[in-house]
Amino acid sequence: MDKLIIATNNKHKLKELREVLHPYFESILSLEEAGIQHETVEDAATFEGNALKKAREIACISGCAALADDSGLSVKALNGEPGVYSARYAGEPCNDRKNLELVLEKMEGIKDRTACFVCVLALVTPSGELTARGEVAGELTYAPQGEGGFGYDPIFYIPQYKCTFAQMTQEQKNQLSHRAIAARLLAGKCARL
Repeated sequence: MDKLIIATNNKHKLKELREVLHPYFESILSLEEAGIQHETVEDAATFEGNALKKAREIACISGCAALADDSGLSVKALNGEPGVYSARYAGEPCNDRKNLELVLEKMEGIKDRTACFVCVLALVTPSGELTARGEVAGELTYAPQGEGGFGYDPIFYIPQYKCTFAQMTQEQKNQLSHRAIAARLLAGKCARL
């Protein structure tokens, strides 16, 4: 495929998706670069529902292939929270630091720190729709560690790498993140369209 519009205004997600998907598309445009001013209301109960809703809306507006991401942190001890509410867990407007602090506050005194990052990518083209889900298992730290990444990266620890996502280089994170996994799965499915 040549032209793809990524249905996000999140500059961090846009950067990650561009880096992971550039081998598969000739031109990857942001909403701003495509001249689209649109904010999708993310009101679905699942990551899949939100990603498909965003991609369908942008594909309809633009007439081009559109890719949308919905992702978040799922914490076992919090029954999957913050889940689809990850970006606005501490309320509106979205604030990464407040979201992270709320998770740590709710996890105070809890020993089971098991968590996973989930990303669902939805691609909508004139030929059809595809979704791919990527997940990365890890543990929550007791305090933020590292300066890189965004969102919950400073408290998401990967035991095999002995560091948080925020302590990794962007290249390392792009190899094993939930978004990278979903992008590779989606790229493998693109031949079906």
